[in-house]
Amino acid sequence: MRLKGQLIKWHADKAYGFIAPNGGGSHVFIHKSAFENRHREPKIKDVITFTITKDNDNRYCACEATFPGEKLKKKMPKKVSLLSIFLSLTFLGVIIIAAFLGYLPQKIMLIYLSLSVITYLIYALDKSKAKRKAWRTPESTLHLCAIVGGWPGAALAQQLLRHKSSKRDFRMVFLLTIMINVGALIGLQTAAGAKFLAFFN
Repeated sequence: MRLKGQLIKWHADKAYGFIAPNGGGSHVFIHKSAFENRHREPKIKDVITFTITKDNDNRYCACEATFPGEKLKKKMPKKVSLLSIFLSLTFLGVIIIAAFLGYLPQKIMLIYLSLSVITYLIYALDKSKAKRKAWRTPESTLHLCAIVGGWPGAALAQQLLRHKSSKRDFRMVFLLTIMINVGALIGLQTAAGAKFLAFFN
């Protein structure tokens, strides 16, 4: 439900303030990031139309805030990347085939499959935490799961669960973890890597 109120306090240096709802009640915290139009500097007595949500500390705050004359932009649902899903499943398929043909130890295959499942579940749990405004799983943990072999499961979770799929910085680090992991796997096929690979036979 959209509410309307007047901005009664604004700390420009800290980019936050408080709204007094027109219908009365407690003042509502608002951060500048909650405004649809972030180019306009909020001012005392501005009339704000907003929606109530909760922050990571389970406190009520404003979001989707607009100034008079502005319309709330409808956010289009992000499309699922079929290519990402295809590449992840193809990679796991190649790992399985290589293991059964003897080109790769079956223990390596089991590591990839188990870590992919575990990573997918961790993503699902983290999304559930995000919805409940609970304590989140650190991004470093998600990247660690990906780099040790769970990245196919992470890629599937990002697309199927629509979680961590739009944050650019996260995606860049995630792609780096994939390159490192795949690079390490390719390195195992060299003469030097074969010695290490022998431990899994």
